[in-house]
Amino acid sequence: MEANFNLLAYIFLLAAVILSLISLWRPGRLISYMVQASLILSFAYLTLALVLRSIAAGRLPFANLYEFTLLFAWGILLFYLISRRVIKSDLLAALVAILVVIILSYSNTLSSGPGPLMPALQSVWLQFHVITAIIAYGAFGLSFCLAIIYIIKEKGYDSPDVNNLPSLAKLDNLLHWSVAIGFPFMTLVLITGAVWAEEVWGRWWGWDPKETWALITWLIYAAYLHARKTYGWRGKRSAIMAIVGFLAVLFTLFGVSLLLPGAHSYV
Repeated sequence: MEANFNLLAYIFLLAAVILSLISLWRPGRLISYMVQASLILSFAYLTLALVLRSIAAGRLPFANLYEFTLLFAWGILLFYLISRRVIKSDLLAALVAILVVIILSYSNTLSSGPGPLMPALQSVWLQFHVITAIIAYGAFGLSFCLAIIYIIKEKGYDSPDVNNLPSLAKLDNLLHWSVAIGFPFMTLVLITGAVWAEEVWGRWWGWDPKETWALITWLIYAAYLHARKTYGWRGKRSAIMAIVGFLAVLFTLFGVSLLLPGAHSYV
């Protein structure tokens, strides 16, 4: 049943990609409603899949990279649906849907067996660590899509959806809002990870590749917020920093696991 819900979530995401691209070509209220309905249904089915996996495994779905990848996709969709209250754009819907399709496509290459938690993962701090990561990375995923939209609008592309986007100043503020929400939770990711590491391995920090790249990610977003507050950075420079930050997120989650094995290789 879980696999069926995952498949339905994926199908509705693909539908959202196709419909949103059609909407950008030939705008229409009905097709925009269909785009949003597809994304809402995808989010609902992904939620059901995660709930069923938790029930079947007798634990929260925090055991491996496959489960976190599903949660990562879920978090991005959640923040998109929240942002829909302030920005209605089929271009944003298309970017979010494409991003989540890529993430879920990658999840299909991972081992998906709902096995028991490894001893190192049997800690309450793991739950706090993963929950804060879902919120942080979901917000950063939205900021990535908003940054791309900002750059597209700034270049002056002429299309109905781009022309109907909020002003560059409002887009910049929305981008800042999403980073500002994600950053405190990214800070908690580092703190809870350190407490968890001390409990499991007897040390707070070991410069493991994933720890190091999580810190690099934190520093990039800290630099974004510092540059905005202290030097008044706005616009394209901020958008580029948000894109770089999210690329660091992706490398921390996936690149490190593939290229730089360490103590976190199983997650």
